[in-house]
Amino acid sequence: MKKNGVRIMKEINYIVRVAGKDLDGTKPVEYAIQGLKGVGPRIAEVLSSKFIKEIKITRRTKLGELSAEEVTKLEELILNPEKHGVPIWAMNRRKDIETGKNKHLIMNELAFSLKKDFERMGEIKSYKGLRHISGLTVRGQKTKSRHRGKGGSVGVSKKDANKPAKKAAAPAKAPATKKK
Repeated sequence: MKKNGVRIMKEINYIVRVAGKDLDGTKPVEYAIQGLKGVGPRIAEVLSSKFIKEIKITRRTKLGELSAEEVTKLEELILNPEKHGVPIWAMNRRKDIETGKNKHLIMNELAFSLKKDFERMGEIKSYKGLRHISGLTVRGQKTKSRHRGKGGSVGVSKKDANKPAKKAAAPAKAPATKKK
């Protein structure tokens, strides 16, 4: 924004709290909301385009430039996207097993539902559930050498150079006996 040739900066909040998490206020709305667990690039683009049309702002508007009312509207849109006409294909919990409804879960709700899903798969003794329970890879990855910390290491372990070597205990001397 310029006034008489001098650039005037809008007041910006560098940290904005949305849905219980602090987000970077210097990023545009679409990229800032991707900091929430459960909001990836796909749903972020859909949510930000709905929000931009509703509030009538530009795509380059930063999250920190929004007013408090606009942030609450954005939070409402993120928490209840099905009420605002977000397409079903963009949601992360379609046809929920317990309720049968289409939902989009974020943050702790997402982590809790994933944990319940893994427990359910373990109870019915599915292959995937058993692999989750035992901490092994689930989708066919090799487990001998390259996987993300699931299981022990393969090969010979080396001695730690930083630890001092243990000294062998000297054998106890027997008391000297006198010869007569």
